[in-house]
Amino acid sequence: MADTTSYSALAGTLEVATNQDAELRPTTSAHHLDTLDNDGEVLDGIADDDSLGEAMAGLPGHPKAEKLGVTSAVFLILNKMIGTGIFSTPSGVLLASGSVGMSLCLWLFGGILSLTGLSVFLEFGLAIPKSGGEKNYLERVYQYPKYLITCVFLGQMILLGFSAGNSLAFGRYVLFAAGVDFPSERSSRIIAVICITCVVALHALRPAIGMKLFNALGIFKVLVLALVVLIGVVALLGWLPIEDPHNFDNMFENSGFGGGIFNYATALLRIVYSYRGWENANYVLSELENPRRTLAVAAPLAIGGVMILYVLANVAYFATIPKDEIAHSGVIVAGLLFRRVFGTSAGARVLPLFVALSNLGNVLVVSFAHARVNYEFGKEGILPYSSFFAKMNKLGAPVSGLFLHWIVTCLVLVVPPPGEAYEFIVDLNTYPSAWINALVAGGLVYLQFNRSEQWSSPFHSLLPVTLAYLFSNFFLMYMPLVKTPGQEGHPGFLMASIGMGCLFMGVIYWLLWSIVFPWFGGYKIVDERVIEDDGNESVRYMKVQKRI
Repeated sequence: MADTTSYSALAGTLEVATNQDAELRPTTSAHHLDTLDNDGEVLDGIADDDSLGEAMAGLPGHPKAEKLGVTSAVFLILNKMIGTGIFSTPSGVLLASGSVGMSLCLWLFGGILSLTGLSVFLEFGLAIPKSGGEKNYLERVYQYPKYLITCVFLGQMILLGFSAGNSLAFGRYVLFAAGVDFPSERSSRIIAVICITCVVALHALRPAIGMKLFNALGIFKVLVLALVVLIGVVALLGWLPIEDPHNFDNMFENSGFGGGIFNYATALLRIVYSYRGWENANYVLSELENPRRTLAVAAPLAIGGVMILYVLANVAYFATIPKDEIAHSGVIVAGLLFRRVFGTSAGARVLPLFVALSNLGNVLVVSFAHARVNYEFGKEGILPYSSFFAKMNKLGAPVSGLFLHWIVTCLVLVVPPPGEAYEFIVDLNTYPSAWINALVAGGLVYLQFNRSEQWSSPFHSLLPVTLAYLFSNFFLMYMPLVKTPGQEGHPGFLMASIGMGCLFMGVIYWLLWSIVFPWFGGYKIVDERVIEDDGNESVRYMKVQKRI
């Protein structure tokens, strides 16, 4: 096997020099390829300008940027983790878990689960210190059938990389701040569509302003969360002029809703959604200064800090709001906290608006990042009409990638049936990730015990920790499939079917892109590692014509 440090940035490539393709050296249309491969086929040059990678030649590289140190990496992870989840999902978690005590335990367990995942990602990330995250790790393990795991991951990133949850939460908090105590779902969805439309337009027409705005709004997430925690501390000390909701009396007693292992799985899916982002530094390892040391220090600090803040924030909700109101508050639980503490004052309106701005910050960040992921997939040549998605406008904005992100987000906002739209979007976004994470964890176990892989890493994830992460994802994959009496929320099989359907679309695309179309078109897909202008490696998937 090739040394693990040779894998590409963002693309996280497959091995280029396999036995079958050792003699293949794909080029752009400016060059001529006349080589005999091991199958006895003569391969000619690139077919045409609409091929799956040839139009990538000459694309401008990214300008060199200053490397990120430990402090910057910590905030990079914090800004991705702290978002709409902690301000919106506690109600759904309580509704599913059935008791205050179990709800808090599940939030703590979600943090521990993130730490076990971090252990797995640390071993992979320190062995393959390249940008791209799990795409690199999956391709390192699952090399055959060739390109299959790449296309499955493509299906997840394209079809499930939306900003619908944050946009919908933004709509509801804006309405709540405007005086609508119980925002209708239709109005919230309309505002959510307007939100994502304006964000995409801003990134396309004024990308510099968009970047400055989400950097500025990032501070709101931390400040608002810190304020929630502070209110909880003051409430526990009895310094607030509000009635004690007595939520901590018999805290493990079932409240008349939720409970049971299937509901716990549903609650945990929503908690995992709130913790998502802990792996953010693995996506940009090439941008870190001394990536091995920086990742090993920054990631545990960020995740540990967020876990403490999340548990304390939930304690604050339970210290100020009756649990029945929390369970049925939808996504505006933080708004209810401010209303209960500050009454109908201006502060009770302004503070929910800060939460809305926090949600807007997440929409800005996610749309910015995923548009560039779409752009990178276009550069690689793996997307249909890659040359279209691999273009930026004069301002350096990936407008085609932004448009694709906008289309997917709007569909997810509009298509779900009325009722529990936010919870459905959260579960739909999280469920397929459990499959991907299980593949990553299982792949690490394989590498550790298969000596022929010659696997080594500066960090070793202990087998019990890796297995805990693996089986916890198995639990999340299986339990929501069963709808039992008393289970809260939408049917789990519906969410699972749609989520897995997105991954299966990647399998279908792989069959068409790498097997069916090449067979009929008389060409072959080959991959080539490319050194970008910024020094990072990436991959290009080329369509190379066969010549008899």
